[in-house]
Amino acid sequence: MTLPAALRNLARHPSESAFVTDFDGTLAPIVDDPATAAPLSQSIEALRILGAHLKVVAIVSGRPVAFLRSHLAIEGVEIIGQYGLERLVDGHAVLDPRAEPYVDAVAAAAASADRRWPELNIERKGDIAFTVHWRTTPGSAPRADDVAALADQHGLQVQPGRMACELRPAVPVDKGTAFADLASDARYRAFAGDDDGDVAAFKVEFGPPDGGATVRIGVSSAEAPPELLDLADVVVDGPEGLAALLGDLADAISPPEPR
Repeated sequence: MTLPAALRNLARHPSESAFVTDFDGTLAPIVDDPATAAPLSQSIEALRILGAHLKVVAIVSGRPVAFLRSHLAIEGVEIIGQYGLERLVDGHAVLDPRAEPYVDAVAAAAASADRRWPELNIERKGDIAFTVHWRTTPGSAPRADDVAALADQHGLQVQPGRMACELRPAVPVDKGTAFADLASDARYRAFAGDDDGDVAAFKVEFGPPDGGATVRIGVSSAEAPPELLDLADVVVDGPEGLAALLGDLADAISPPEPR
């Protein structure tokens, strides 16, 4: 793969650049059991290089920080979990205090989901969120109205996903606010994502003079939301395509030594 023209400024000006990426479906292929998801090794190696050269390199995911850290403890790479409600700070997960009042509501809603949809995978994401998965039982997908009603009952909000939906605190934090915070001081920026939750990051406007300095990288799949692909400046084919792009960006910043 040749590095797309849209990303060449990041390679030319690494100390002024930020690269932020999602995890599931972007660094890691989607799998039936979310607990077994893992990033591709080529992406990990590229992130090591990027973390040593760029102003900001970060993972922003709906996953808990503890899960992300177990796969991506890379020097120079920041870890933001739970759509921005958790951050890894000095080796510890720090929770946004606005989420703490929702712990009991999340537990009650998750227990209700277990009873209502026993055939589905109800994935607990720490104490402040859970995800309802129907990838392995697509015929049992819950009605969107029923999920919304459960969220409303407990004062939570719904985040749609790929054959899944998450119930989380009604706090005004998402991947867009996380990306804006991480990359606000960078002159050149990129965000890579594949799902509905990443659309918010694709819509972030950093204000003038932007001049096309933000690059939106869509990671395509049969399940990718059309809006995300329409907004993308660069589209790659699945996590494998992103791994190749990351490798090219890393090589452009720090060319491998000749053998």
